[in-house]
Amino acid sequence: MSNGSATALRPRLLGRTAVNTVIGVAVLYTLLPVLWLVLAATKNRDALFSSDLFNLGDFSLVRNLGDLFAMDGGLYARWYANSLLYAVLGAALSALISVACGYAFDKYRFRHKEKVFGLVLAAVMVPQTVLALPLYLMASEAGLVDTFWAVFIPVLFNPFGVYLGRIFSQGYVPNEVLEAARVDGAGELTTYVRVSLRMLGPGLVTVFLFQLTAIWNNFFLPMVMLSDEHLYPLSLGLYTWNSSATVSPEYYPVVVTGSLLAIVPLIAAFMLLQRFWRSGLTAGAVK
Repeated sequence: MSNGSATALRPRLLGRTAVNTVIGVAVLYTLLPVLWLVLAATKNRDALFSSDLFNLGDFSLVRNLGDLFAMDGGLYARWYANSLLYAVLGAALSALISVACGYAFDKYRFRHKEKVFGLVLAAVMVPQTVLALPLYLMASEAGLVDTFWAVFIPVLFNPFGVYLGRIFSQGYVPNEVLEAARVDGAGELTTYVRVSLRMLGPGLVTVFLFQLTAIWNNFFLPMVMLSDEHLYPLSLGLYTWNSSATVSPEYYPVVVTGSLLAIVPLIAAFMLLQRFWRSGLTAGAVK
């Protein structure tokens, strides 16, 4: 190999090494807390307080699971069911609403369309914590405070999902296909449901996964809206147990074990739907 080729190759190898190093650090930063959670969930309270997590001789996962589902009359199972209902049903409906709105912004002309879409983009930048108090006041006026609907209704509307819905519509639904459907006599609703919605499948899955993660990790809104612990999602329920652990240390192992189980649905959703999710993220490249 000539000196010129070696000189040109050296910066490329150095750049690849730097990129791999950064990726490796990011992976460790992400996985180390999960590894700690897995190890801590297998320890009893004494081993947890002594930080003796790598001692494989003290395996208490089965006992911790039993204590978890027995604590406070089996309240954890109720919280888990609540989170599944809030997140799965809420994310599914939110994805349908968001993609339909994005499709309308893309395919139809109406007055002040771009100005309205600008408001949608502005809403993306508003932190959800800022909206908690206005939502609480509105729910109070409607008599919905401390009910399932106080948490469920606000998560159905996702400005970022509407933005993604428009991007997916531009990338996946050619105008020529819609024109052909209209020529064949299909109405607008029929065209959307039977033609466009099938093409928007990867986009629906992508919006669903984003919203599923957001709702599953939602904490501040349930804390503001709910006082009945039987309506708590996992995030709020584990927070209350963790607060009680300062007085009652027996809560520490169940909080750790409950936190480990809480990440299982998200991992399962991403693993099962990753094929659609990956193709959905490339929607902009199709254009």
